[in-house]
Amino acid sequence: MILKNIEIKARISDYKKVKKLVEELCPVPLQIEQQEDTFFNTPNGRLKLRVSSAKKTELIYYNRPNSFEPIQSDIAISFTENPETLKSVLSKSLGIRGVVNKKRILYKYEQTRIHLDDVKGLGKFIELEVVLKSNQTSIDGETIANKLMNMFGIQKTDLIDVAYIDLIETII
Repeated sequence: MILKNIEIKARISDYKKVKKLVEELCPVPLQIEQQEDTFFNTPNGRLKLRVSSAKKTELIYYNRPNSFEPIQSDIAISFTENPETLKSVLSKSLGIRGVVNKKRILYKYEQTRIHLDDVKGLGKFIELEVVLKSNQTSIDGETIANKLMNMFGIQKTDLIDVAYIDLIETII
């Protein structure tokens, strides 16, 4: 599966307030899950094996420039029935970069996936993933992301420009 998303990630200082605003728009979450993302060393982009309490294991490659602005992310996903074998192969061939553990509450509003994440060792965050339709441009997705940021009270100063694994590496 190949996707193009416009994404933002922001630190949440008032989790209850943001959760309430999200639930006013999307009263019922699609799912609540525990996720363990094992990141592997790659020459470009990011490669992670996601083991989730709610669904099949996914191998996810994504390439997204670090940015404080809503920006396009190109994603390729493959599902696996043998996560331990795959993890072993990838560990031996690429090496493990690190592991991110989080509790994720997933909401969906129109074409946007809204994640409320509680990341072990980092805190609480919101992610917006605007899944672009085939007839949409990046600018269309950025417009949607900015509208939702305003609705949820996300300020530019709340945005983070890197992945959770990058933040974890800065505190180790």
